[in-house]
Amino acid sequence: MCNWRKGGENLGKTMAEKIIGEHAGKDVKAGDIVVAKVDVAMVQDGTGPLSVQVLEDMGLVQVFDKKNTVLFLDHATPSPRKELSNAHKILREFSEKTGAYLSDVGEGVCHQRLVESWASPGQLIVGADSHTCTSGALGAFATGMGSTDVAIAFALGKVWLRVPETHRFYIEGKFPKGVYSKDLILHIIGTIGADGATYKSMEFYGPTIDKMSMESRFTITNMAIEAGGKTGMIAPDATTKKYLEEMGRGEKYREIKSDDDAWFEKEYEFNVDELEPTVSFPHTVDNTRTISEAKKMNIRIDQVYIGTCTNGRIEDLRVAAKILDGNKVNKKTRLIVIPASRRVYIQALKEGLLEKFVEAGAAIESPGCGPCVGIHKGVLADGERVLSTQNRNFKGRMGNPNAEIYLGSPATAAATAIEGKIADPREYL
Repeated sequence: MCNWRKGGENLGKTMAEKIIGEHAGKDVKAGDIVVAKVDVAMVQDGTGPLSVQVLEDMGLVQVFDKKNTVLFLDHATPSPRKELSNAHKILREFSEKTGAYLSDVGEGVCHQRLVESWASPGQLIVGADSHTCTSGALGAFATGMGSTDVAIAFALGKVWLRVPETHRFYIEGKFPKGVYSKDLILHIIGTIGADGATYKSMEFYGPTIDKMSMESRFTITNMAIEAGGKTGMIAPDATTKKYLEEMGRGEKYREIKSDDDAWFEKEYEFNVDELEPTVSFPHTVDNTRTISEAKKMNIRIDQVYIGTCTNGRIEDLRVAAKILDGNKVNKKTRLIVIPASRRVYIQALKEGLLEKFVEAGAAIESPGCGPCVGIHKGVLADGERVLSTQNRNFKGRMGNPNAEIYLGSPATAAATAIEGKIADPREYL
């Protein structure tokens, strides 16, 4: 359901307006163009070399804050070829010159590392990667920008941006067995479309969100960009505070939420009581089907990938391992599992999850993006199909435009690996 409400000058503020206003040092409203201070700025090995080149060309080889200017080596790590090794070298040398923090090979995917070690409520975070919006689950305004914009943020600690309108999503109901936050966000994107929230702040709230773990919330905000969103946001609460304490920065907790009388450009309501496992079909994320529909199509899957910044967290690995425990990967299907960070990898080792994956027939790779961006660790052959827990299934995304990418939850991925075709995880739980 979508509700419209007309805005006015004297209304309250949304989370996005509050955070941007604090960082711009003035009252702001949706539509305003402002210059705002940045708390954290980051690049990764695919976008960072251009940022460094821009700074060199401008004679601004400097960073505004060594601890909060971050270079992530994650998209092609360990490097699969010399050209990418040279890109890594550029970032390593920049770190040595400026003191910027270098998250090196094996430390994990940038967005997982950000929520583990940097992102906090009320911050303004920019990253040269579209899925920077993941950190919005912690109550930050986190958004992806181009390499040039982030380069300026590196050097000066500020950026310009337009204050986005907010689309608010009220989520209620209890997830049925075998249904998770990944299914919900795929369902939402399938409902509103891949351009349904272009340059909007997507704010998620309601009793279902309140009961979600932080890891499930990260999956929701991670995929805001797949509906065109400028960012995805969830107001901080007790769950947020506990997570920050576990990550060693409990003192960073603060409450910030939209005012009851704030203006929301659109308001939606979703109930998850009857939600099914959901799959995105090639070649757009909003091309969704329920598992009941997908299973009838008997779609053969050659490779399954469990991991990425969307679903490579410990909660995701636990769900997948539970389904795979005592089962074997189909002989005609490959299963690749990659924990999203070193922290997750170590936890999965301690819990015996990686052993279960290996016994089932999976290949385990070091923390990083893996095959998601189509550079290495699982590039598909012509005509092959993959079911992945990642966030994007555009044609050629995983390295071969002649292959097909399906998206699903870790549970759906694990069940599919067993059967060798798109399968219903509810039959294994």
